[in-house]
Amino acid sequence: MESDQLRIGTAEREEAARLLADHFGMGRITPDEYETRVTDAYAAATLGDLRPLFRDLPQPHPGFFGPPPTPMPPPMYPQPTTQLPMYAPPAPYAPQLPVPYSYRSKTVAGVLQIVLPFGVGRFYTGQTGLALLQLFVVLCTGIGIIWPIIDGIVLLRDGGLDAQGRPLRP
Repeated sequence: MESDQLRIGTAEREEAARLLADHFGMGRITPDEYETRVTDAYAAATLGDLRPLFRDLPQPHPGFFGPPPTPMPPPMYPQPTTQLPMYAPPAPYAPQLPVPYSYRSKTVAGVLQIVLPFGVGRFYTGQTGLALLQLFVVLCTGIGIIWPIIDGIVLLRDGGLDAQGRPLRP
């Protein structure tokens, strides 16, 4: 006797109805489909009557349909007979993309820092937090004016980053 012709009992019908309810709860079937499928599940007499109810649905399926197919075992490669050192192949060549520069200039930022030593160059680069700190230090302490001037010299020599982390144009 083929498995599709095996008769089922109430426990199998209820398991099928419960799994259909799970699929309905996940939104895989519409309310009308759910009602039709559950009615068909309770009316089923054989395994062959239940299989079409789950044919278009992913797992879970009723356990009495049989075990799920076993995955294929990984291929067995022959083991080397001698101990060879582990070797990692070289990484594939990946060309380096050019760094996108900021549309702001390091020269302008440095000159603004030196000529207007109140953090104006940092406002220009978009680093408002550092600019406000420099402004506060200059206004509160007279000696604090040295910091923006030194910062301007560093900007002229090394450049810096804008608010998005891109290097300033030379």
